Amino acid sequence: MGNTDLVFTVAGAGALLAAVLPRMLRRRPFSLPIACLLGGILLYLLPLDLPRLDPVAHRAAVEHVTEICVILSLMGAGLAINRPFGWSRWASTWRLLAWTMPLTVAAVAVAAWGLLGWPPAAALLLGAVLAPTDPVLASDVQVGEPVDSEKADDEVRFTLTSEAGLNDGLAFPLVYAAIAVAIAGGSGWAVEWALTDLLYKCGAGVLGGLAAGWALGRLFFRARVPDLRLAEHRDGFVALAATFLAYGLTELAHGYGFIAVFVAACTIRAAERTHGYNGVLHGFIEQVERLLTAWLITLLGGFVAGGGLSALTWRGAAVGLLLLLVIRPLTGWLAGLGGRAGPRERGVTAFFGIRGIGSLFYLAYALGQTGFGVPAAELWAVVAFTVLASVVLHGVTATPVMARLDRMRARAAESTAGEPAAQHP
Repeated sequence: MGNTDLVFTVAGAGALLAAVLPRMLRRRPFSLPIACLLGGILLYLLPLDLPRLDPVAHRAAVEHVTEICVILSLMGAGLAINRPFGWSRWASTWRLLAWTMPLTVAAVAVAAWGLLGWPPAAALLLGAVLAPTDPVLASDVQVGEPVDSEKADDEVRFTLTSEAGLNDGLAFPLVYAAIAVAIAGGSGWAVEWALTDLLYKCGAGVLGGLAAGWALGRLFFRARVPDLRLAEHRDGFVALAATFLAYGLTELAHGYGFIAVFVAACTIRAAERTHGYNGVLHGFIEQVERLLTAWLITLLGGFVAGGGLSALTWRGAAVGLLLLLVIRPLTGWLAGLGGRAGPRERGVTAFFGIRGIGSLFYLAYALGQTGFGVPAAELWAVVAFTVLASVVLHGVTATPVMARLDRMRARAAESTAGEPAAQHP
């Protein structure tokens, strides 16, 4: 075990930087996660007595810490979304979930089977754990504060935020399918998987989120007793209560808590869309989420510096780069054809399929259930490399790409507003 005092010092410095750096870097092609990644690498290259990072030996700790970070990010994403729920309003999101996600899983699985020679269960697992997107690692591509109407109406930011909010939970059935293949093999598990892991657990997640969000929304905004009407007291930490209640109660009912948290957050926001308390809740949860993310990405940098990628081969790296540079952009572009977004918006949405904390959680969870015929260190190396590459690639490009898209959109709006009115006889 490392020096505890040194760990506290590093944690405090990381928390301070998590508060300062976003403001310093907001106009630069350099994100907070990149700074944390480089900081973690540097710290673990120095002769300091820091704890050794081993996700194989400390799998359970990795699972639970990343689990907390994911559910916090889901609550933040749901509270930020202002667009009313609907089939047509969320059409861009449904397209990505229905087409991009399964095509991505299949393509990554085929790449892992063909390039790495992994057995079907391990190949499917890799596709499943790399399926969820994670916009928290590049703040410029997600919806802004609940009061930020400009970003709230942005089709690209809305689509990426809502996609990540839902596919973080929808990846679970695919992970369970990989676990079933590893344990049972064949296809005898398919019926039970479809009825239980897909239909029941997804349905329970949606219903649990709706029930929790409805009850909490009424408590926050419409409670008959003034002391219970929490929106009038402006306590931001109540967002943690909403997160853990929605997640815990749904998991107790054997549903998907990830889905429940996002649905509950959207339902709370829908209870009073314009109330300032939404901003209080979102602001608090965003701060806690940013802090945990900064610490986790710093630890990821330490994992890399400590030789965590020693099991990575060029073929494994090729699979990760193939996902980021070919598979996601191509499947995202195809899913957007015929949708409401224009060509530029469709291209940006397709490119920013950011991989992050959710992938680390799913891998840790799956490895706690069974083995997959591939060394755990190799699985961790491929997934960690993909997340690392995504942090760098998307962290560098998010600010300039989104700024350029915003400028082009503003010029188009000005041009439209400046056109002379049509003359009528």
